[in-house]
Amino acid sequence: MKKIPVILDTDIGGDIDDTWALAMLLKSPELDAKLVVSDTGNTTYRAKIAAKMLEIAGKTDVPVGVGVHQNDKTGPQQEWVETYNLSDYRGKVHQDGVKAIIDTITDSPEPVTLVCIGPVPNVAAALEREPRIAKNARFVGMHGCLRKSPWGYDGKKGGVLAEYNVYADPKALQKVFSAPWQVTITPLDTCGFVTLKGEKYRTVRECSDPVVEALMENYRIWLKSRENGQQQFEAQSTILFDTVAVYLAFSEELLEMQELGVRVTDDGYTVMDEKARAVNVAVEWKDLPAYEDFLVERLTGKK
Repeated sequence: MKKIPVILDTDIGGDIDDTWALAMLLKSPELDAKLVVSDTGNTTYRAKIAAKMLEIAGKTDVPVGVGVHQNDKTGPQQEWVETYNLSDYRGKVHQDGVKAIIDTITDSPEPVTLVCIGPVPNVAAALEREPRIAKNARFVGMHGCLRKSPWGYDGKKGGVLAEYNVYADPKALQKVFSAPWQVTITPLDTCGFVTLKGEKYRTVRECSDPVVEALMENYRIWLKSRENGQQQFEAQSTILFDTVAVYLAFSEELLEMQELGVRVTDDGYTVMDEKARAVNVAVEWKDLPAYEDFLVERLTGKK
């Protein structure tokens, strides 16, 4: 099997689904991780989580990039990396994560898939510095909301909303969408409905694989500040938005895809517009339970 070279650009350390997505990527034989870059906020804190996960997975051949630093705030997984320093990482650490993205793409003999599961200031900065990266890459992201969300909004159940990865930095995503590369996204319309419960979740929670154990350690810590956190840890995952972007890096089999004109507004909405750039959008699930089964098997090796 020829592996797909990928760069993961992630705001890991905020919502726990980024950690699930990284674990899934590391467990996917279709993908060849060339670089993991932290994005948004305190990118050093985020890079530490990524580096420690890679180390546990025995993947220290994968470089870690520190993205554009925006603030010094840590997040709910700080306890997991309290005593971990980036200098402890046995692999390469790039303090200029944007340059690392550019170099990884331009040096690659084949096109690179950029899997982006957070706001995208790093990618926008990379395009600003070196627009030619778009010639040797494609963009796959967890971004937007076109027709429906999993939550109520404005009194309407499942209404359209401004999704965080877009509204946190809409100008950056506008730049990404205008670049001359293929753009594929999973909006909330599809990724917002992925949750593991019951036996599917228990199979993951009880798995003894080191990467999955590290994932569960992070999940338990992440839940500490949540009401009924321990009860939730025993029962189910959170919504696993970002895992769907990782899946789209190598397969669209379980999703209905449509080419749609999508415009990013200045206030963070993704609006369907026939005059806008065509984007490959995961609009519906063909078989969501089958994806849940796939995710469990991918993480644990158990059917």
